[in-house]
Formats: sequence, C-alpha cells, structure tokens
Amino acid sequence: MSETAIAMSPQRHRFYEDLLAIALGALMVSVGIVFFAKATVLTGGAAGLALLLQFAAGWNFSLLFFVINLPFYWLALRRMGLPFTMRTIAAVGLISLFVWATPHWLRIESVAPLYAAIAGGVAMGLGLLALARHRTAIGGVNILALYLQERHGWRAGWVQLGIDAMIFTAALFLIPLDKVALSLVGTVVINAILAMNHKPGRYMAVS
Repeated sequence: MSETAIAMSPQRHRFYEDLLAIALGALMVSVGIVFFAKATVLTGGAAGLALLLQFAAGWNFSLLFFVINLPFYWLALRRMGLPFTMRTIAAVGLISLFVWATPHWLRIESVAPLYAAIAGGVAMGLGLLALARHRTAIGGVNILALYLQERHGWRAGWVQLGIDAMIFTAALFLIPLDKVALSLVGTVVINAILAMNHKPGRYMAVS
C-alpha cells in the first residue's frame, strides 16, 4: 500500500477518545436543552417530543427522554451494531442526567427567547456533531437519520429537519405561535451545523 493510501485510510478512534466525545457531546446537548426549556422553546427529535410533553403536562424531561428512546435501541442494534447502540445508550443516559443536574449547578433566572433559540441551537448542534463523528446518536430520530446517511447517503441534518416538521405541527396546538417560530429558528441552527459539517467522507476517523 502506498504512503498516500495509508494517509487517506480512516483512522480508528481510541476508546478514551470515544468516551470523551460522548461526555462532551452529551454536555453540550444538555446545555442547549436547558436553554430551550427555560425559554419554552422546542427542538426536534426525541428531545423535542420530551420537551413538548413537559410543556404540555409538566412531566419530567429527563425521564421522558430516557423512556421515549427505549424503542429505538432495537433499530440501533439491528441496523447499526452493538458498539453504536452502547454508545448511544450512554449518551442518552448522560443527557438525561445532565439535564436533571444542571439546575443544581447553574441557575438561569431569565433568558431572552431569541438568544435561547440561537445559543441553545448552537450548543445542541455542536454536541450532536461531536457525537455523530464518533458514531453516536441521542436516540429517536437521530438514530434513524444517521442510519439513512450511512445506508443511503442522505444528509442526516436534512432527514432530521423533515421529520421535525411533524413535531412542530403538533406544537402549534400546545405552545404560543411566537415560541413555535423561535423553535424553528433553533432547529434550523442545529440542522444547519450538521448539514454543513457532517457530510459523507468529510471526516475520516471511525469508531
């Protein structure tokens, strides 16, 4: 094999690199969720559904998020393999823990909704990007989107954006229209980060 071919061949992440990426990605996603929850701003996917139920019924986000993701682990195991599934379970568990614990570590008295939508979207987008590059999802739609990208080459960000539209349609009946509009801003930010930075072949290392 030539030196050029060796240089271009995918490098495998070390175990500790996967662990650090999962912890960092989960922390960033949880920060975004905390911003969204404080401003009654929604996101998409399983996290968006859990937030919507929290806003509508006052149920605990961390518990909802963990339970909603349970059915999707079968798809992850069947289509993406055991290592991917275990990393995803770890990420979901950490996000649930961080969202529950963050109010004990950081008290946000108020936040402008537009800022929450943009800053929360950036935090979640960067967190999802870190997780995706280590073949880790945060469950639900994210698992499906990453599977379709690996199997069919569809952009994970655009797939997730399309499915999220259905969640926002339901949100129109449960939260004020201005908050739905800001939720769309945050979701566009999240998915734009993924669409621009998580393209097939752009990142060569594998987990």
